[in-house]
Amino acid sequence: MGKKLKIGIVGCGAIGTSLAKTIYKDFKGQAVLSGFYDIDPEKSARLSKVIVRKDLLIAGSLKKLITNSDLVIESASAKSSWDIAGQALRSGRDILIMSVGGVINHYKELSILAKKYNAKVYIPSGAISGVDALKAAGISGIKSVTLTTIKNPVSFKGVRYVEDKKIDLSKIKKDTVLFSGSAKEAVNFFPQNINVAAILSLAGIGQVKTKIKIIASPSVTRNVHQIAIDSNGGTISCRTENVLHPDNPKTSFLAFLSAVAMLKNILSPVRIGT
Repeated sequence: MGKKLKIGIVGCGAIGTSLAKTIYKDFKGQAVLSGFYDIDPEKSARLSKVIVRKDLLIAGSLKKLITNSDLVIESASAKSSWDIAGQALRSGRDILIMSVGGVINHYKELSILAKKYNAKVYIPSGAISGVDALKAAGISGIKSVTLTTIKNPVSFKGVRYVEDKKIDLSKIKKDTVLFSGSAKEAVNFFPQNINVAAILSLAGIGQVKTKIKIIASPSVTRNVHQIAIDSNGGTISCRTENVLHPDNPKTSFLAFLSAVAMLKNILSPVRIGT
């Protein structure tokens, strides 16, 4: 049996907890949890006790967690993901980034750091499908990429863009376009869609050329993402209807599952798909 991959998790909320449980249960033959870190010490302590019933996995500091890990999983927030990734890469550690919206403007720097320190950056496809096809289409040349996100009006409660536009969500009785523009604008106006727009932009033609349409629809109960791609290799369309994560309704369950799938890919000698 080969050496087990030491995995540390930064951010011990619903996603970090779900990933920790999955790694401990399903990947124990190939990986071992090296530690947990959260800016709220109670969260890392609670997660450690859930996994091993002791305080053994509390890292104490981000630096200590990184030092003790081969792969760092960032599941903290978009506000801190770039800093976490930068520290991990400078220490020669691989990083799996969940909060990709926080690194979208640092993509070139990520590449430079990864190359300089001989480390790898992993970004799961998140709550959307079609990322593999989008990357493949990019080899031939992409003409356009459009994402249409459809959510129930209640999902936009508290969004500043909606409040500034004085849109009364309770009065929406049919499909209503709340926003249409670039991914760069969407990331600023609709932070709850930041990861979807960021992943699509990074995999395709960038924030400015990637177009986003956001629709409030009283007829849907799931978060829907429709992607249309026009390229020299053909046209591609796909639709994803997301079930919400059982422990965090602000996150799609597929986003968590995509991270598990990427971990499986990292640990497997045979990799399928792009």
